[in-house]
Amino acid sequence: MLPDLSGFEVLRRLREQGVETPALFLTAQGDVSNRIEGLNLGADDYLAKPFAFAELLARIRAIGRRSLDRPPAERMEIADLVVDVKAHRVERAGRRVDLTPKEFNLLVYLVQNASQVVSRTMLVEKVWGYGFDAHNNVIDVHVNRLRKKVDRGFGTKLIHTVKGIGYVAEDRGEDSAGEE
Repeated sequence: MLPDLSGFEVLRRLREQGVETPALFLTAQGDVSNRIEGLNLGADDYLAKPFAFAELLARIRAIGRRSLDRPPAERMEIADLVVDVKAHRVERAGRRVDLTPKEFNLLVYLVQNASQVVSRTMLVEKVWGYGFDAHNNVIDVHVNRLRKKVDRGFGTKLIHTVKGIGYVAEDRGEDSAGEE
């Protein structure tokens, strides 16, 4: 019930452009044919009004879990940083960056979620595994070591701290050089 385009058309255009952002339809159009059309276009879920807010939150969490579990691409890039997952190799501006296995897994997760803030909880679950004590400073130490290896000596920093929330890997341009 959008003013110019239908939700179906918005999602169709996004998927045609290769945008894989999770999508959930919240709509008054709850008949089976509409639900099927939305899901066939690439929606991750479809929730018709009226709905319980608790159900909406549960569905969002479920979509989040599914999107976080996607396997990384074999090769990922941000600016001049190249992460080759299959070869377990990292290069920045054509120079090899040697990382420990944990640093590599941390970088893969950050780059896989490029431009999205990754919380400490997400890092604990996806890089360290359940049962890891997230209340110590091990995550901060690893991120700082990774940042030194990936960003030191380059005009543009790619690994950023989002105070009180977590970390993000993104190209913020030359202005980010003195940020961290």
